[in-house]
Amino acid sequence: MARGCLQGVKYLMFAFNLLFWLGGCGILGVGIWLAATQGNFATLSSSFPSLSAANLLIVTGAFVMAIGFVGCIGAIKENRCLLLTFFVALLLVFLLEACITILFFAYTDKFRCCGVSNYTDWFEVYNATRVPDSCCLEFSESCGLHAPGTWWKAPCYETVKMWLQENLLAVGVFGLCTALVQILGLTFAMTMYCQVVSADTYCA
Repeated sequence: MARGCLQGVKYLMFAFNLLFWLGGCGILGVGIWLAATQGNFATLSSSFPSLSAANLLIVTGAFVMAIGFVGCIGAIKENRCLLLTFFVALLLVFLLEACITILFFAYTDKFRCCGVSNYTDWFEVYNATRVPDSCCLEFSESCGLHAPGTWWKAPCYETVKMWLQENLLAVGVFGLCTALVQILGLTFAMTMYCQVVSADTYCA
């Protein structure tokens, strides 16, 4: 009976991880599309042009695909090490997803904002009268060095707060679904890990 339960969890986890891997493919695809069409528009710092929303999505998509692959192999092989690795990695994805979601919403051109409370927040960061290029009304290389009249003035905190309030239901449903899916994955992984340990102990 315990073996039958293990087989059931095994195939459920394999199916979950296959969907998880496909989700990673989707995130990777969006990241590549943003990189190809938007360039470095969503660059978070002019000092690090490669640190953009598109590149973060590409890294996340590749990471999620890797996790899904590890989970699939761990489930099929009933490997304790791979199952535990999948469990820990999925926990880390929570944090990475949260950071990318916040940054993506804060820096997408739909919000058209600059700085947390004001565009002058960046003056202290750079110790100069400049802002990241993502703050420019029209993006161009080093446009953050131009006059304040060429920058967005709206504070990002208030802009994001207003957007979240206007889309509270959609954001809530999306967040809840994402959390439930990942909790389901964590549950499958830990359940199967315990079943494998129990089976190995019984056989020994």
